Amino acid sequence: MTALTLPQHVELERLVHALDNAIPSGVEGTIWSVGRNAIEAVALPVPVGAVCQIQRRGRAAIPAEVIGFQGAITLLASLDGSDGIAPGDKVVLRDSIATLRVGPGMIGRVIDASGNPIDDLGPIPTLTKVPLDAPPITAMQRPPIDQVLTTGVRTIDTLLTLGRGQRIGIFAGSGVGKSTLLGMMARGTDAEVVVIGLVGERGREVQEYLQRELDEVTRKKCVTVVATSDQPALRRVHAAMTSTAIAEYFRDQGKNVLLMMDSVTRFAMAQREIGLAAGEAPTTRGYPPSVFSMLPRLVERSGTGPRGTITGIYTVLVEGDDNNEPISDTLRGLLDGHFVLSRDIAHRGRYPAIDVLSSLSRLQSHLADEIQLKSATALRNSISVFRDNEDLISIGAYQRGSNPQIDRAITMQPQIEQFLSQPAREIAPWNVSLAALNQLGTQCNAPPAMQADKK
Repeated sequence: MTALTLPQHVELERLVHALDNAIPSGVEGTIWSVGRNAIEAVALPVPVGAVCQIQRRGRAAIPAEVIGFQGAITLLASLDGSDGIAPGDKVVLRDSIATLRVGPGMIGRVIDASGNPIDDLGPIPTLTKVPLDAPPITAMQRPPIDQVLTTGVRTIDTLLTLGRGQRIGIFAGSGVGKSTLLGMMARGTDAEVVVIGLVGERGREVQEYLQRELDEVTRKKCVTVVATSDQPALRRVHAAMTSTAIAEYFRDQGKNVLLMMDSVTRFAMAQREIGLAAGEAPTTRGYPPSVFSMLPRLVERSGTGPRGTITGIYTVLVEGDDNNEPISDTLRGLLDGHFVLSRDIAHRGRYPAIDVLSSLSRLQSHLADEIQLKSATALRNSISVFRDNEDLISIGAYQRGSNPQIDRAITMQPQIEQFLSQPAREIAPWNVSLAALNQLGTQCNAPPAMQADKK
């Protein structure tokens, strides 16, 4: 008898778990009422997470998911709204857990939260059925992150180096270039597959994003999952899970996957709607406890695996540019670093508007060599010194020669700003970016007189 490999063993365990928890199909209940936030059914003994079908009289059936209970009443959330549902309509169990059909034919396609194509390119051939909310790989099965993931964005590759399997957050308010930065990373990455989850996106911007931010070559290696802001909360939650499940499929095929989710904040807002509808009490700023339990379940599914990796990039909307609001604060503790996009930097016209001093990649010290780390430290120090004294410099109160460190920072500032600036359509090669960083690092450490000579 042939021994099972580790991926096969893990898959077998998942199948056995699913069989042990399976409920026979055909269980039926009846709609009792449609509340303000949830659909209520009776005589429906199925667990939370079960997928049902509401059979509306005179209209097509619609899918729904069990989200909780109130006594003998089963609470459901519909994937397609509640129009046309009437008391007495039948509710039929379809599956004890939500699943998704995935396959290599998804690459290059645009799909909805259920995995159905919405790009008018015909059906997608699929091969494998996977759970929508799969458990993460256990801690002891995760290899260490020891390989660099290049993004083609000079600031990230040199000062905030990412590793394959790392999870990072992009923290920003509205209109400071999150989508543009994601497009730059999708075009410039060396990942083999890119999965883009547009969760709660404005409908107008979906087509614009695909056409403007992704070129034709990039679209051919992307799977794009879309749930717009007007769709029910359950679809927006499922879009995040569908994106992750697809990334897991390609990771298990041995691929290095880049998963980009825009945004995890809208995922949390959608789960807030579902949690409140299920009767949860609001806690921090109106968010129920289920939100804070689902966030780690979502992001922990990214990372390294026995065969491949998922590098997770999650955008986080900060209300009023407050980086300490509940969702931002929670994710900062769950992720392996964060990029902060600054509105002040964007107003100065420097893009990408990454605030280097406020940003952090927790794995850079393990991925970069000593020369790169020394150069990056010198650059950060120069930026910090200039920022601390910027007011004095701008009003002319600082006199050259008073402080050698400030003199160096003033001399280097134009070159540093040029290094941090990058046109949206430009892809910066890794070796070129690294050479430019090391050159700047050497100049930042040089005496002011030598800097002036080089300039």
